[in-house]
Amino acid sequence: MSKYIYQKENWTDFVWDNAIVSAVLGDVRLLQGKMLGQIHSLGFSSKEEKKLEMLTLDVLKSSEIEGETLNYEQVRSSVARRLGINTAGLVTSPRDVEGVVEMMLDATQNYSEPLTEDRLFGWHAALFPTGYSGMHKITVARYRTEEMQIVSGAMGKEKVHYEAVAATDVEKEMKLFLDWFNDDTIQIDPVLKAAIAHFWFIIIHPFDDGNGRIARAISDRMLARSESSKERFYSLSKQILAERNDYYAVLKKTQHNNDITDWLVWFLNCLKTALLETENSMQNILLKTEFWEKHKDIQINERQRLMINKLFDDFYGKLTTSKWAKITKTSTDTALRDIKDLMEKGILQQEEAGGRSVNYSLIKL
Repeated sequence: MSKYIYQKENWTDFVWDNAIVSAVLGDVRLLQGKMLGQIHSLGFSSKEEKKLEMLTLDVLKSSEIEGETLNYEQVRSSVARRLGINTAGLVTSPRDVEGVVEMMLDATQNYSEPLTEDRLFGWHAALFPTGYSGMHKITVARYRTEEMQIVSGAMGKEKVHYEAVAATDVEKEMKLFLDWFNDDTIQIDPVLKAAIAHFWFIIIHPFDDGNGRIARAISDRMLARSESSKERFYSLSKQILAERNDYYAVLKKTQHNNDITDWLVWFLNCLKTALLETENSMQNILLKTEFWEKHKDIQINERQRLMINKLFDDFYGKLTTSKWAKITKTSTDTALRDIKDLMEKGILQQEEAGGRSVNYSLIKL
């Protein structure tokens, strides 16, 4: 009995339970449509900010899944520069950050172009500009030439989780994969194709390192095709990171035979959660846009503008005078004056259940 899926004849003739998969796929497609509709109703600056936020998150989280932590400001600045978005506080980014950003943007911005061996080699070179992964020299911009095992555990007590396709078969298997990926005549929903492509690529594991990040970039590329849009407003990698243990568990469970129902359902549900999160945050953006439109003729200083935007976006806990002072780097007296001014203008209100400290909240439109 073969241990791994690729050891079976015609292993890429994947099968799945269509009734189960179609139900989740329908939910995903509905959410994609709703999200694209919401995006069209955003103003230009809101749309640009959301796009910058999501692409930055996608780069950060895809690297984090592999245990690599990139600098947020460096990634954000690199994405902004490449998209031509003018934003304050741009910082310079090192080559490794520029490389990851370059790969992720090429995956989505140029989604209509074929996925070729040369393009994959370019992505791999961008991920490893020094030719090293950590302290280890690796083969860059070429398929691996040695056998590959996924192991964990201390030296001498290693546990083998997976043995990838033999190095001598990688080129042949990748040709089959790329031919399938680029074949637009195949009657399969592109969202489903994104899920299958991710799994298929991971099974081959064609590179010495970076396979996970490239697999996620390949998924993003096909998802961009599914929406006919180079603009990204959700991060699948962010959601995969949140469910990382399940991600590895379902890949391990599905690596033995070509019934990939479990993997497809997991991938689609993960994508569904990412889309739902964006739908919720989009509602916030629409409320914020509506708020500023309603109050466009009211005089508001920069400290007040900063705090109002924070209340819409990422404010945790209750708003107090001391928090206002800390965030705006001002005195509590100035903070209280700012707050009282907004109360008089009908923008903030004092909450009734204040406890020992007085709390404030935005007056809902």
